[in-house]
Amino acid sequence: MDLKNDDREWLKPSESLTQRTVRGGVWVFALNLTSRGLRLISTIILARLLLPSDFGLVGIALIAISALELFTRTGFDAALIQKKGAVTEYLDTTWLVSVIRGIVLAVILFSLSPIIARFFENAEAEPVLRVMAITMVFVGFRNIGVMYFRKELRFEKQFIFNLGITLTTISVSIPLAFLLRSVWAIIYGALAGSLMELILSYVLHPYRPKFKFDSGKAKELFSFGKWILGSGVLVFLVTQGDDIFVGKLLGVTLLGLYQIAYRISNLPATEIAHVISRVTFPAYSKLQDNTAKLREGYLKVLQLTSFILFPLAGGIFILAPDFTQIFLGSKWMPMVPAMQVLAFAGLVRAVGVTTGPVFLATGKPEVDTRWQIIRLLVLAALIYPLAIRWEILGVSLAVLLSILVPTLGFSFRVIKITECGIIEFIKRIVLPLIGGTIMVLSISILKNYVKTVRIWEFFLFIGVGIIVYLGWAFLSDRFLNYRVRMIFKEILNSLKGN
Repeated sequence: MDLKNDDREWLKPSESLTQRTVRGGVWVFALNLTSRGLRLISTIILARLLLPSDFGLVGIALIAISALELFTRTGFDAALIQKKGAVTEYLDTTWLVSVIRGIVLAVILFSLSPIIARFFENAEAEPVLRVMAITMVFVGFRNIGVMYFRKELRFEKQFIFNLGITLTTISVSIPLAFLLRSVWAIIYGALAGSLMELILSYVLHPYRPKFKFDSGKAKELFSFGKWILGSGVLVFLVTQGDDIFVGKLLGVTLLGLYQIAYRISNLPATEIAHVISRVTFPAYSKLQDNTAKLREGYLKVLQLTSFILFPLAGGIFILAPDFTQIFLGSKWMPMVPAMQVLAFAGLVRAVGVTTGPVFLATGKPEVDTRWQIIRLLVLAALIYPLAIRWEILGVSLAVLLSILVPTLGFSFRVIKITECGIIEFIKRIVLPLIGGTIMVLSISILKNYVKTVRIWEFFLFIGVGIIVYLGWAFLSDRFLNYRVRMIFKEILNSLKGN
């Protein structure tokens, strides 16, 4: 199919960039809220039925897959999104590279599965790895046309795409967990989800890729993507290095505890990060030559991110013991201190994530790569001594500190690029920090008067926290010129088409 006409359709929207960005953000937020909500429910059910060691086996497979994917990441998708104008002539080359990469990676993972299993000293990991290798083939054949969902901020189909994958994964894994009571319930669910991803990519977008390769086009895309590749290698080491360390040194059970602690504690930060990266990167790319507009957009994103995330991180910190006991059970209680530390690690990471799309959109992907090196060095220096002393809590502290250092570097660099000034940057963070602290203290005081926390008391604490934080936000808006209500009004007006 010739996509030149399709390109023109995408590139002649009736909405303004602001409206498209806001609408895209709402779709992505709705997608992530729905998808992650379903996954959280799934995790709670599976955690009740399965053991931490089962999740540890899945963790080993995810580590191996992430390693192969990130170490061979081309960055072609990001290059296509950043590139101005139509990109139809690049699609076949990008798709063919993806197909070859998926097949090669599947063969490598299948072949290396015995070695990986021996590395983690767990023979059960070998068959798990071999079955999971099939997912890499499915992903490789995925329709490259779905890239347009992000490039032109048309996220309604992205919503259907991701939700279909999530529902398929859950609808397979949960029933099988009741039947099998083993790690294979999760593995078969992941396999079904990957197959649905392949099918939906061709159902939801009309482009039909061909087996065509243009070395010139590939070289042009790689000139941008090489920094994504370099960053991907470092991102693997800093995001999966802790998992590798825990799995190898502390064992598969503690790996399962650590990964669930990370997943739950970072859930809000991950969702915000997904919304930011998916929506603001293509939007900033269209503003890359207008510093004033870029600065205005970035500061609003930072303010909105901080406003949402600070109370969420505080809530996870103060309610982590109660959530774990009520919803997951006593066998998961050893992960609580790590979950509390990782909640703040997720908060810091999400603030840092607001800067990434600016670097990519302005053609400076090397900034992220260089600071990821610093993050890796900090993590490598701290993780062993802290883990030896406090096990997964020590690993969590090392992760927090390793995220904090590059986030400071990212912040100073984005201040320079957008010319927003340090004071303007800090103002967007301080008031949510104060409000989140007041909220945590209020819940802590209330908990002192409750002897046994059950599900009703748990939701009471959440309600009190919301009221306290919104009260602080109202006072800040009225007396400290915080102006967060103005941002929400702009979002609502954009949704109405005003």
